[in-house]
Amino acid sequence: MVNKFKTVCLTAAIASSSATFAGGLLTNTNQHVAFNRMMSREASIGIDGVYYNPAGVVFMGEGNHLAINWQMAYQTRTIKNDYKLFTNNVNNPTTPRDFKGKAFAPVIPSFQYAYNKGRWSFQGNFALTGGGGKCTFDNGLGSFEKIVGETAMGAIGLARAVDQAANKLLVPGSINPDGTINPNKFVPMFTSDKAFGSKGSYSFNSYMHGRQYYFGLSAGAAYKVSDNFSVYAGLRGIYATCNYYGYVKDIKVGNMPLYQVLDPSKENSANIELSCDQSGIGFTPMLAVDYKTGRWNFSAKYEFKTRMRLKNKSVNKLPSIGNLDDNLKDQMTRTLQNKGLPQEQAMQISSAILTDKNVVKTTAGLKQQFDSKINEAIGEYADGKKIAGDIPSLLTVGVGYSPIDELHINVGFHWFDDYNATSYNNRNKLLKKRGTLEFNAGVEYDVTKKITVSTGWQNTNYGLTDKYMDDKSFVVGSNSVGVGGVYHITKKLDFTVAYFHTFYNHVKTSEEVTLAPGKTVTYNSDYTRNNNAFAAGVNITF
Repeated sequence: MVNKFKTVCLTAAIASSSATFAGGLLTNTNQHVAFNRMMSREASIGIDGVYYNPAGVVFMGEGNHLAINWQMAYQTRTIKNDYKLFTNNVNNPTTPRDFKGKAFAPVIPSFQYAYNKGRWSFQGNFALTGGGGKCTFDNGLGSFEKIVGETAMGAIGLARAVDQAANKLLVPGSINPDGTINPNKFVPMFTSDKAFGSKGSYSFNSYMHGRQYYFGLSAGAAYKVSDNFSVYAGLRGIYATCNYYGYVKDIKVGNMPLYQVLDPSKENSANIELSCDQSGIGFTPMLAVDYKTGRWNFSAKYEFKTRMRLKNKSVNKLPSIGNLDDNLKDQMTRTLQNKGLPQEQAMQISSAILTDKNVVKTTAGLKQQFDSKINEAIGEYADGKKIAGDIPSLLTVGVGYSPIDELHINVGFHWFDDYNATSYNNRNKLLKKRGTLEFNAGVEYDVTKKITVSTGWQNTNYGLTDKYMDDKSFVVGSNSVGVGGVYHITKKLDFTVAYFHTFYNHVKTSEEVTLAPGKTVTYNSDYTRNNNAFAAGVNITF
């Protein structure tokens, strides 16, 4: 039963690892304020093109071009879970129930620079290419509580097996010939209300906090092959730094703290604590082209897959189930002594109870499950281990059209090959092979020579499956809308502000959970998010 606690505690913090911003599973595409206000920038000619359309930057005027951007993002993640066992939580016996995580990133900077000379444009970009914030689940997750509830049921199952064996030895007539309990004579020990009880009630405290930043620094050059066609090649270096901290503690089944059957001499022996830092380095080659003709502009960019291996530096505290038999024996011996039996006789009876075939089968099953699951539980966060966390390859295509000089209309498309970006235990293979698809459109209009206004829309459609979805790391499809404007202070200095909001879909899943042979219950989940981002920046030419 304890291994299940480990599995939940050590994986739940990863909920914060999915990107706070627009883009694929591990890719942020809002790296300049212009995206926030227009959403579609793949075919625009501007300093933000250092990320969105690097081949097109060469068509800007000669000289130095610099963009300085600030963003602030706030996101909530809500999972509504409906599970019958939640009614056994003595502190909150309700179902369905909402579990909420909050991610807040108050300062997300980015910088783009280009030096244009003749047919060449030399460019650099610094931004958060993935992650981008912190996420906190003050009360844990539904998967926490699901496992706690199931473990409570497992604990009372073990308590029932022990009590039946004890009554068989000590209380004649308490067990009927067919193996059922005679309630008139049965004397509870671990199933008493003072111990585990018989209802599966539970209580616990949990907390999770995670942080993930993927810093990207790129350099590249564009070349104007002709007055209408340009090409680009570049390389981005990425440094990833992540931290996960969380705990499950004060676990109690009925009125018995769980530590009393693990190590009664230590009140924290059943507590689980995760403290893991991850870091890694990767490189992304990039190619792009841009073609201008009349009032039209066409562009394309391809970013190769980034191989990332994150190294763990962990200090995790985990309980042990190895002393379960000895601690049960000590508990029973003390209980029998309190009932007046001599110590030696109490120890003999306790030993006999533990050799009962049903008790042996139950405890052996718990230990076997513990051993088989331990690597799954702690593998991703084991100290010194390197974890796969590839960033997927990305193809973008854009088309821009200006029917009049003051009006610019863009449409764009993104394809993220998430299916072939290796993640821990190849979880990426649970996605659909088509990957993530994004479609966007935007329009900007020069109201005057000093003021430009714009708006845009983007649809994100992940290749999700029911097997991929869980509250430890989930995404859902969405539609984003952005608005903003530019104030042209001088011909060489622009000030931009923007806001975008994301409207997320709901993804619902359902699974059947077998608690005992012939007894199943349904665990329902409803996933969604809410996201707001504000941005401001300046573009400078010198």
